Amino acid sequence: MDATQVSELRGFIDECKSNPRILHHPSLLFFKSYLQSLGAQLPPEVKSETGGEAEMSSTREDSDSSKPSENDDDIVESDVELDNADVMEPDNDPPQKMGNPAVEVTEENQDAAQVEKAKAVEALSEGRFSEAIDHLTDAVMLNPTSAILYATRGSVYLKMKKPNAAIRDASAAMEINPDSAKAYKVRGMAKAMLGQWEEAANDLHVASKLDFDEEIGSILKKVEPNVHKIREHHKKYERLRKERHLRNAEREKKRQVEALEREALSALKAGQVMGIHSTGELDTKLNAASRASRLAVLYFTATWCGPCRVISPLFTSLAEKYPKVAFLKADIDEARDVAGRWNISSVPTFFFIRKGKEIDQVVGADKNGLERKLQQHAAA
Repeated sequence: MDATQVSELRGFIDECKSNPRILHHPSLLFFKSYLQSLGAQLPPEVKSETGGEAEMSSTREDSDSSKPSENDDDIVESDVELDNADVMEPDNDPPQKMGNPAVEVTEENQDAAQVEKAKAVEALSEGRFSEAIDHLTDAVMLNPTSAILYATRGSVYLKMKKPNAAIRDASAAMEINPDSAKAYKVRGMAKAMLGQWEEAANDLHVASKLDFDEEIGSILKKVEPNVHKIREHHKKYERLRKERHLRNAEREKKRQVEALEREALSALKAGQVMGIHSTGELDTKLNAASRASRLAVLYFTATWCGPCRVISPLFTSLAEKYPKVAFLKADIDEARDVAGRWNISSVPTFFFIRKGKEIDQVVGADKNGLERKLQQHAAA
């Protein structure tokens, strides 16, 4: 087996150690059978909730289960406890007749409309709401440019408990006169009847600014507590959603860091001395050591160097003793570009490197000095 295959096998064994359950995965049945034929004792098989075999380790970089999703920590909003005692079912009658506000209204039609309005007021005073609506509809058709006629008919619809009809009239009045206090008041009251508390509050506040009356204030006292509860409810769940987003982002960041660390560790051969033959190869190993937060020791040697032959066995044994340190070895004759970058003037020379920067060095075959500094920096 070449060095790459050995490294991959070592990585697979490390994964099996961290999560032995993956040995039960169907794709590894051949390996599981082989281990059992040797008398190996495997951990018990764990079934998932759906009855299938346990999944491969979630720590694998390519495992979907390791990836945070927006479905994590799903937030289910509770109902808001509101005072809906006066809320009614919406009226679903066909839309009432509407005039065309673009037509030119004659003085004669304006006068006739006022007559119909007067009849409506009389009918209204006697509680004949349907008759009042008929007169106001005639008035609207005669003078469709009058916002007050629409708003007045809307107020009668309120008395008849027809909030949707009232909303249609109030909205028509606002298109003609955006500053119609009565139209905002009618629509706000109708929205409140339907339990549309926030919209009701908005319209009633506008009406209050345009032309305040006690009835508006009385209705707002009923509407605003519900609006406050709704807004506090929205704030609470908006905060929870933001917190969830931050948790998911943090998990994703952690997953990416762990993936980079795994990738970095896969480039480092724990417990072995890695040969360096070019500056590109050296940069790859040092970057991997930095991502994995590992100390690196770079050893410059030469085949003709007697002291190097003396200390090389110690360097190899130290690699086995300190598996979390990256041990790199470069022959100055084979890797001249590497030796030139590090200004090597004598061998053996050892550089201690952390995060890509030299933090210490040992020159010469100083076994005690090498062990002492390795022990010092490996523990940092």
